[in-house]
Amino acid sequence: MSRLGLYAALLGIALMANDPVAAAPDTAPVEAAPATEAALGERMNANTVTVVTGTPGGTYFRVGAELAFVLDDGDKLRILPMLGKGAGENAYDIRFLKGVDLGFVRTDTLDQLRQDKRLSNIERQIQYIAKLFDDELHIIAPNSVRTVSDLAGKRVSFDVKGSGTDYSGRAMFRELGVTVEGINVDQPTALEMLRNGEIQAVVSVAAKPVAFIAGFEPGERFHFVTAPYPDTMNEAYVPATLTRTDYPKFVGEQAVETVAVGTVLGVYNSPKGSARYEKLVRFVDAFFGQFDKFLAPQRHPKWREVNFAASVKGWRRFRPAQEWLDRHKEQQAAAQPDLDRFFQSQPERPAGKEEIYQAYLKWRQAR
Repeated sequence: MSRLGLYAALLGIALMANDPVAAAPDTAPVEAAPATEAALGERMNANTVTVVTGTPGGTYFRVGAELAFVLDDGDKLRILPMLGKGAGENAYDIRFLKGVDLGFVRTDTLDQLRQDKRLSNIERQIQYIAKLFDDELHIIAPNSVRTVSDLAGKRVSFDVKGSGTDYSGRAMFRELGVTVEGINVDQPTALEMLRNGEIQAVVSVAAKPVAFIAGFEPGERFHFVTAPYPDTMNEAYVPATLTRTDYPKFVGEQAVETVAVGTVLGVYNSPKGSARYEKLVRFVDAFFGQFDKFLAPQRHPKWREVNFAASVKGWRRFRPAQEWLDRHKEQQAAAQPDLDRFFQSQPERPAGKEEIYQAYLKWRQAR
C-alpha cells in the first residue's frame, strides 16, 4: 500500500485525534426540563434524528445501532435506528417518508433512482454526509460452482425485493457478464433453499463480516464463489477480497476475490433554517466531532475504513457536513506532520491497513 493510500486511511483518525471539540468535556449548562406535556413532545421531536438501516443480522442494522450507542446525548440528541430493507429501498424512504432523516445507501443508488422516471432532481433531494465503507459481494454456492461464470442460467437469490442486494447484486452480475435466474426471498429462507438444492447460490452485498453468513455452517458442501474484478466494470465498483479473518468457516489461507460497492450516509436535503435542518446540523457536529469513539474495539471493524475527506463522484455533500469539514481544515493540516512522524518511526516492512491502524493507535498512546 502506498504512503498516499495510508494517509487516506488514517486521515479521519488523525483529524479526530486533533479535534478539540471531540476532546473537550461537556460544560454546557443543563437545560430546564419541559414544563408541559406538549413541550416535552416538541423537545423530543426536535432532538431525535432517525436513520433507516437494514434487515436484522445485517451490517447496516448493527452500525445504525452503534450510531445510537455512541451519539445519544440525553435530551440534546437522540439517534433512532429503524429497520429497513437495505440501500435500495432506503433511498426512497429518505426521499419520501417524513419520519426518516438519514439512511445507509450506496454509491450506485443514484444510478438506480435515475432509472425511475417518476423522480426528478434526485441529486438535490438526496445528498450524503460522509462516505463510509465498502460493501462486498458474497456468493455462497455448492463447491461444484467454482467461479461466478458457472452460475450462468442458474437460480440465484438476491435477498428481498427492494433491498440493497437486490439492486447492487443484480447490477454487479450484469457488470460481470453473468445472466442468472434471479429470485427474491429473505436470507434465512434462501440459505435453507440452498441446503435443499432449490437454488444454486445465495447472494449478499453487505459490509463484511455479515452476521447471518458468519453464523452459517458451510461444512464440506458450500463455499464462497470467486468473482474477479474485470477491467470493464463500472467505476462505482471496486476490487475486494474475503479473508479467513472475516470468515474462518469459509475461507482458507487464500483470500477469495470479489467486488464491492461503497456505502454512504445519505440524508434528505432539508431547507436551511427548518427545524429538520437544525437537528441535522447537531447530528453532523456530533458524528464528526466524536468519531474516534466509533474506532473502539467493540465497534464494527468497518468504521475503521471511514475517511471523511473522501468525496463521492456524482453525489453532493450535505451543506452542514461540508461546512464542518471546511472549518476543520487547519486541524487536518496539523495532523499531517503527526502522520509523518509516525511513518518515520516505523520499520520498512509491508503491512496491511489493519496492522498499520493498530500500530498508529499504540504509537499515539505512547506519546
